[in-house]
Amino acid sequence: MNQPLFKIREEGKFGFMNASGEVVIEPQFPAVEDFYNGFARVQLFDHIYQLDFLGRLLLRHTFSYVGYFEENLCRVRLVRRWGYMDTRGRLAIPIRFQDAGDFSEGVAPVKALGFYGFIDQWGNEVIDCKFDWAGEFSEGLAPVKVRQQAGYINRDGELVILPRYDDAQPFQGPVAVVIQDGKWGLIDKAGGEIAALRFDLIEGYTNGEFFEGMAVVVENGKYGFIDQEGNLVVPPQFDFAGDFGSGLALVEQDGLFGYIDKTGAWRIPPRFEDAGVFSEGLAQVKKGGLWGFMDTEGRIVIAPRFQEVLPFKNGLAWCVEQPGKWQYIDEWGDVVWVEA
Repeated sequence: MNQPLFKIREEGKFGFMNASGEVVIEPQFPAVEDFYNGFARVQLFDHIYQLDFLGRLLLRHTFSYVGYFEENLCRVRLVRRWGYMDTRGRLAIPIRFQDAGDFSEGVAPVKALGFYGFIDQWGNEVIDCKFDWAGEFSEGLAPVKVRQQAGYINRDGELVILPRYDDAQPFQGPVAVVIQDGKWGLIDKAGGEIAALRFDLIEGYTNGEFFEGMAVVVENGKYGFIDQEGNLVVPPQFDFAGDFGSGLALVEQDGLFGYIDKTGAWRIPPRFEDAGVFSEGLAQVKKGGLWGFMDTEGRIVIAPRFQEVLPFKNGLAWCVEQPGKWQYIDEWGDVVWVEA
């Protein structure tokens, strides 16, 4: 149980295999997602259900929306109202809220009678519903909105960082991203500004999410990096940048991709047509129109031969070598499983 499982496809249906390439859950679903916190969302008869590692579906109830399990509870919607399901598929908190967020630090934000507050894992209201909006707790603080201005409350529901921003995100360790007039910056837990609100918001991008203590920043169309102390350690100078992994970050310069370290120094000069973020010590790189994998020293360890690839995860990488045919390879490039 709880072994890593990988989604596979056969004759248009999806199932799961283990890291040895053995089919564990036979392909039978029209669509599936990766496992997360012990469960995978799968489609069955035009509805979404949760599936456990043993292939058992949580079928006690059918909902119009099923979220992800956080702290053993999953938010669910029936028509326009929300509640929470437990890991056995039982309705743990009745469907009664106008909106609901995920559980974090033992509580979840919910909306009732037009306002947001917080409930515990038994459905008890522990912070009154009196806010215009609320996000998840992290580091003992949660973002909320009062009269459409965002600030932060503590676990007692007290405003400890006064609402003065257009938007605010949960804390990431000692810092949080706050947004004003289309720009973002960083504050500390006391509400002090440690990075001015100057960075561009890019739709669909991470916008201040930290990886290995570094976050991508964008100014005037150029990409750089900031640390969690608010230091602009790599000034914006690149045409594109990806998140840090294995101590290196992907950047683009003059149409080619390479990798820098946390000082901004080149570790692998730009020489690739395209590339990806390092994961498990390997990064996907593209040369001659095909994808392969490279280690942190810049050595090609799996020669480019794939039309499509995804990063390594739990020891395997998903690839497509022939048109449309899935396969998984290990870190040596050996095929573990291939679609029939």
